[in-house]
Amino acid sequence: MATPVETGAGTPVIESTESDAVHVKAEYPLTTDDQWRAMRTVIEFVVNFKDSDGHDPSKIFHKKVNKRSLPDYYEVIKEPIALSTLKAKLLNREYKSFAEYVRDWALIVHNAQTYNRPDAGAYVDALAVKGLVESELKKLVDKNIITPEIASWPDLGELPPVEAVPVEEDEEDDDDDDEDDEDDDVEESEDEGGRKKRKRGRRSSAAITKREGIKDEGGQKVNDLSMKKKRGRPPKVDTPMEARIKNVLKAIRKPKNENGQIMIHHFEKLPDKATMPEYFVEIREPIAIELIKRKQKRKKYQSVDHFMKDIDTMFNNAKSYNQDESQIYKDALYLQGEAHKFAEEQKKRPDSDFVMEEGRIPLPNGILHNNELWQVGDWVHLQNANDVTKPIVAQIYRTWQDTEGQKWINACWYYRPEQTVHQYEKHFFPDEVVKTGQYRDHHIDEIIDRCFVMFFTRYSRGRPKGIPADREVYVCEARYNEEKHKLNKIKTWASCLPDEVREKDYEMDLFDSLRKVKKVPSPLLHMLKDDAKETDEIPKPRWGAENAPPIVGGIYKGPRDENQSPPPEPTPTPPPQPPPPPPRQISNMSNHNDSNYRRNSDLNIAMEEAGRAFGSTSTPIANNHAPISYNQTQHTQQYHHQSVSPAPIQYHQHGQQSASYTSQNHSSAFVPPQTPSHMGHYSAPQDRYGQQNVSNRGQNLPGTNPVAQRPVEVYNLSDSANAAIPDDIREQFQCDEQGHVLFFTTPPLDLLPPTKKGEALGHTVKYIAAKLRRNHETKMKRKAEEAERESDEVQRKKQKLEEEIRIAEDLESLETKALKAFIRQMDEGTDQIYKREYGDRWQEVKLFETQRLKRAQDEAQELKMLLEENEKKRAQAATISFRSNGPFLDDIDPRY
Repeated sequence: MATPVETGAGTPVIESTESDAVHVKAEYPLTTDDQWRAMRTVIEFVVNFKDSDGHDPSKIFHKKVNKRSLPDYYEVIKEPIALSTLKAKLLNREYKSFAEYVRDWALIVHNAQTYNRPDAGAYVDALAVKGLVESELKKLVDKNIITPEIASWPDLGELPPVEAVPVEEDEEDDDDDDEDDEDDDVEESEDEGGRKKRKRGRRSSAAITKREGIKDEGGQKVNDLSMKKKRGRPPKVDTPMEARIKNVLKAIRKPKNENGQIMIHHFEKLPDKATMPEYFVEIREPIAIELIKRKQKRKKYQSVDHFMKDIDTMFNNAKSYNQDESQIYKDALYLQGEAHKFAEEQKKRPDSDFVMEEGRIPLPNGILHNNELWQVGDWVHLQNANDVTKPIVAQIYRTWQDTEGQKWINACWYYRPEQTVHQYEKHFFPDEVVKTGQYRDHHIDEIIDRCFVMFFTRYSRGRPKGIPADREVYVCEARYNEEKHKLNKIKTWASCLPDEVREKDYEMDLFDSLRKVKKVPSPLLHMLKDDAKETDEIPKPRWGAENAPPIVGGIYKGPRDENQSPPPEPTPTPPPQPPPPPPRQISNMSNHNDSNYRRNSDLNIAMEEAGRAFGSTSTPIANNHAPISYNQTQHTQQYHHQSVSPAPIQYHQHGQQSASYTSQNHSSAFVPPQTPSHMGHYSAPQDRYGQQNVSNRGQNLPGTNPVAQRPVEVYNLSDSANAAIPDDIREQFQCDEQGHVLFFTTPPLDLLPPTKKGEALGHTVKYIAAKLRRNHETKMKRKAEEAERESDEVQRKKQKLEEEIRIAEDLESLETKALKAFIRQMDEGTDQIYKREYGDRWQEVKLFETQRLKRAQDEAQELKMLLEENEKKRAQAATISFRSNGPFLDDIDPRY
């Protein structure tokens, strides 16, 4: 059996175990045909296996580790092996026993566990492969193909202890650019403690496929939150040009100077302006690796040469500012040369060398799907397999095409409040979402439509310009930590966006004034148990479909987080209103009965409806008549449908006639609805006119009593005073059922009469006119915009046509120039040949050869013309014409 030994680095490795192999031969019988077939079956199963996410755990073990990429691997692993080794042994039938085959599988897993740390992707995949092989071996035992002793996993020695390995300054890997892409907001990390130092161990080629997730020894996925997190950041989808730039950046990070220092460290960041202001005075274009990386991540470079210009600028700045004898100058000189050498090597490599993981082909210009272009930075609704009524709110981070031609996107999910786990006092904005660390791959067909997410600082100011009114606009204030179930307030919105769109802004249609958006309690408040305690365990969300957010989150009664705002104060209840004072008797001069001075009930109720619909309040009109005494009475009549359009008011002077009449006060039965305190977060119900029941009625104005009696609106005269009005004049005004002329305290609304009996009052003529005018202006505005768009389209087509004509002319000119240049080069080449062959007599010989060639061409041309002429004559001779008196065949041959 293999035993670990110590190397110079102090890392246990595995000795060669040839003696064990000999022992195996003696212990187990030779391999049978069924066992050979079983070996092939096990390898095919493991190689073809993919989990539900499409991940192949055996992929990194197909071939041995590249010695040039990881030279120290072969110092640690003394018996390297891969699936290609197993396949070769099977093909050549080198296995003498099935136990030897099992040992090779165990050696693959043991090597990965020895070289990699437990949190590395290769370590996790090795455990998955081990589980798959063991499950297949168990099936073979059940079929009596092998014995349980043969199927048992051999012990190849203890694994090395896991020790924290500090980050070596010269160790750079494919995650280097990811370290700089920690959302550019380290200060916003959930721990609020700054960036954590990540400790790495040795990495194999398998570490390139590092994945977040946990699997058990059987290769099965653990049903835990970590398995729901497919990625902590978007996948790498680089174009060949971007991959070349990254390779150059990684290459120049490795060289060290004679002092053992990494040269590139001098150029990581710009000097501090406060301590070295003279640097920025002398250097006009300051730039450092930090800025170059940022430009590279934000797709600012159009080519490798464009990128190399910034590299040259950085090193030239260092050489210009520092003296020739300084170490920085020497390092800059050396690195500049190395950078150009690496860049030329990268440019010579074909694009096929830079195919991304799993064969992804980047689509940097977006994906055209359903006649719409979907690009990085777009906000979308994605299909939610757990709840079709709540599509996934997400932002596109990557676009690519797979090897089968299918289009894919990677999007960052935003959870709704009910999909998170939070403290019960947490309040949210209406339509709020929270940013997550979920970066999921979705097929392009899973996109439903567009939406938009705004930062909470701009949400109350307006709406994104160009977003249709029927599109959802969400607000975001926090990012969600799914492991700790914490909501941390976002400090910099740009840090939550893809690199490509961080510097882009969007226009807004601003509101007339800041909109006050009130937070509402948690939508999961009903899930909190009555006997919940602060010491209760934090609940976990309930998951459903694999590639979808939780079906529902959770709520708990623990203490508030330090960064959680306290819940808003409840709206105080209004103070109790004093009882209304009794109606004041204005005059008691009238002795008339109530029955003689009744108010028209139909008109009163109709006027109430009109006032309620349009928010009007009655105000008395100045009266030019002599003072008239009246009494206030109560209205008791029933409602009947009558015309509510009052007659036009006409003023007639009848002298100083003293008229006493009684007015009837309307005791309003309207009581403002009291909104329950727990419903204060929701809008009040609306009536049929679209206005809230408690608005525009004056009861909420300061100093007013909402239950006070409404002022008198309609009056009529006494019988004697009314009889004094001539009949022809009385007919011009509105009268009640007894024929009394009605007097109103406010001008009547110019309402259109109902077209059908029982219908509600129509709008005023002024409102309808304003509406028609507004519709006309909108129509004209749209027509002008459409005309402008058509004009722009015509101009664009014209410019395109002119550009095509210009290009065609340029091509024709270039063809002519190219032909002339070709002829000139041919002449020059001919002259060189003559000079080399004939020396000083080359011109004479060339002239002679030219004349001889011309004579030969002329002779050939004459011969060609002669042959063509003879051919014509032979054709004419073979032709017999029947149009003239020429000979016939029977004249020549008597047989005809």
